[in-house]
Amino acid sequence: MLKKNHMEVYPIIVPTTNKLKSINFFLVKQGDSLTLIDAGLNNDNCWNALQMTLKKYDYILSDITGILLTHNHIDHIGLVNRIVSTHSIPVYAHPYAKLVLKRDPHYMNMRVDFFKKLYQEMGCGEFGDKQVSDHRNPIILSENKNIHCEIEEITNNGILGFDIVEIPGHAPDQVAFYHKECKWIFAGDLLFQHVPSSAMVEPNFDGTRTQSLVQQKMSLEKCLSLDVELVLSGHGNLIENPADLINERIKEIEENASKYINFIKSGHSTASGIAQFLYKEKYEKQFFNTMSKIIGYLDYLEIQGKISKEMKKGIWHYYCHEGS
Repeated sequence: MLKKNHMEVYPIIVPTTNKLKSINFFLVKQGDSLTLIDAGLNNDNCWNALQMTLKKYDYILSDITGILLTHNHIDHIGLVNRIVSTHSIPVYAHPYAKLVLKRDPHYMNMRVDFFKKLYQEMGCGEFGDKQVSDHRNPIILSENKNIHCEIEEITNNGILGFDIVEIPGHAPDQVAFYHKECKWIFAGDLLFQHVPSSAMVEPNFDGTRTQSLVQQKMSLEKCLSLDVELVLSGHGNLIENPADLINERIKEIEENASKYINFIKSGHSTASGIAQFLYKEKYEKQFFNTMSKIIGYLDYLEIQGKISKEMKKGIWHYYCHEGS
């Protein structure tokens, strides 16, 4: 348990065997409210960990008064339906998240069209077309994982004593909950201690492309500008005095960007070509993630004016500027 001023936090840490190390979500006690921030995966490990944490601190499931979601990914929303089916409580998320969580038909159709066009323009060919219809990829949002209850929109006015900090990059709808008095921030998947967080290329909700890596860097800088002593991260360890780690993550972005310039200079001019050169088998096995990373860095370098692109036969080709 963490306690400071009038807030108590009960972290729920569920170990995993993958590189994320754990899935973290948090019970937060303030006055008469017991709020759940994020809701893990919809599996027995997360459900049992929630129940055990409640029992340890003499609570029951019906004591939870509301749920705050940092973003729409399945490892942060998993138990929402299960909890809300036992007793009706408000669930809060960014306005953008509602379209995803409720599986809005217009958004869903737009999303598929977006990725199909994106992968064609990035030179992925028939393999890219297959990924768009592959239900194992995050492109297809399964109907059976939607949120059944109504979702209240988080506004910039704050909620339950938290300031709302928009931190897109990993997801367009990602927000952090910052408690200025305690100097604690619940930051979703913005910052991990053990690995960099992924910036995911997604459609904006008007159908344009997110500049995910640019957003990720700006979100890290935004967190750095706050007076934060503890980051309660969605995976891995909680992070004390995070400034040095944030600066390290920002530096990594700059260093990696310069490597992509060298790849382009060596003759790899398409996003797909760079991805296959760099990731080989991972290109096929982790297609969504690898293409997100490549496209994110190409967008980042283009915005910086270090590279430019030209469309040839429907495919973007990237070129370095002199002096880059």
